[in-house]
Amino acid sequence: MPKLASYNGKVDSIENIKVSPMSRAFLFSDSVYEVISFYKNKFIDFETHLDRLNQSLNETKISCSIEDCKTEIIKLLNESKFEDGYIYYQVSRGVDSVRSHFFEESDCERFGFIEEFSFFNQSPLKVMLVDDIRWQRCDIKSTSLLGNVLQMNDAKSAGCNEILMHKNGDLTEGGASNIFFVKDKTIFTPELSSNILPGITRHQVIKIIKDMKLNFEEGSYGIDDLKEASSIWFTSTTKGIVGVEEIVNLETKINPECELLEICKNAFVKKYFS
Repeated sequence: MPKLASYNGKVDSIENIKVSPMSRAFLFSDSVYEVISFYKNKFIDFETHLDRLNQSLNETKISCSIEDCKTEIIKLLNESKFEDGYIYYQVSRGVDSVRSHFFEESDCERFGFIEEFSFFNQSPLKVMLVDDIRWQRCDIKSTSLLGNVLQMNDAKSAGCNEILMHKNGDLTEGGASNIFFVKDKTIFTPELSSNILPGITRHQVIKIIKDMKLNFEEGSYGIDDLKEASSIWFTSTTKGIVGVEEIVNLETKINPECELLEICKNAFVKKYFS
């Protein structure tokens, strides 16, 4: 079956989608996006994803109806035959006649595609600790991901499949995920800031932790906290909750299958995948 995509509301095979080279997404990464998972043909936390997309649109001053986005995302799922997977959906400021940093009011450009995906084959991660070289508004889910791309590929060359970023020693997040760690039977995660995306799965996991009344703290943490951690986790829409088995450039004593990790993973699966 050909991969399905949507462009400004029209669903077609992705091979038939034509995008202008004057798209501001193409020229400037002047666009925002969401990745929304679905299981047994039903979206997981759909409205929360839409709220975050709307927030990204507002922060970047891209004029677009969130109801149009919602309708197109639902249509793309309904026209596919997939039971489990995710939809990538992005909105740009539109198409220019002349390349210019300055923008004027124009029709937004909407594009999305759907992928089949299994959420239950996640292996522990091998991670590289790196400086956070990204821009200063990582709380916006922008398609401008060159910093992530460069460092993720450096990590891949070192045999890793994720990065763990820090800014001047303060932990931020992964290349495509949020981070948690366990120390002295307490679960920690860096508090939200302009350097950290408010992950949907992060939000879900924190709610589960609080509902189970587990020891939990949000704050500012550094590399030394990782050295003392008994377990480190990454969370994202496609990863769910997955443990880290090794940080290749940092000596740690982490366990990718600690008790608190398994408790949270089981509760997460039970709530969203049963």
